[in-house]
Amino acid sequence: QVQVVESGGGLVQPGGSLRLSCAASGTMFAIPTMAWFRQAPGKQRELVAAITSGGSTNYADSVKGRFTISRDNTKNTVHLQMISLKPEDAAVYYCRVHFPQYGLAYWGQGTPVPVSS
Repeated sequence: QVQVVESGGGLVQPGGSLRLSCAASGTMFAIPTMAWFRQAPGKQRELVAAITSGGSTNYADSVKGRFTISRDNTKNTVHLQMISLKPEDAAVYYCRVHFPQYGLAYWGQGTPVPVSS
């Protein structure tokens, strides 16, 4: 089993910055792909950013240039640096740890990011 724990969420004003962190622990079958998703009230969960074991990244168009995903493979952690936050970025942010070669994915409980003045 793999445990996934997010941290760093909290209220931020529009234009502000926030850094989310996610730590994975337990039986790591391989170096996973790690990703951040978010879900706003009444909306579907959507991919925000992902980073492969090799460090390749991809971002949702809505966050390109504002969010940066990074990882530390030695600590099984992934971070999401968010700047220039907008009200539409408000959501619960979830971390996903994915082992595509095994078809296994594990989710954290989510960390809320309200964006409001």
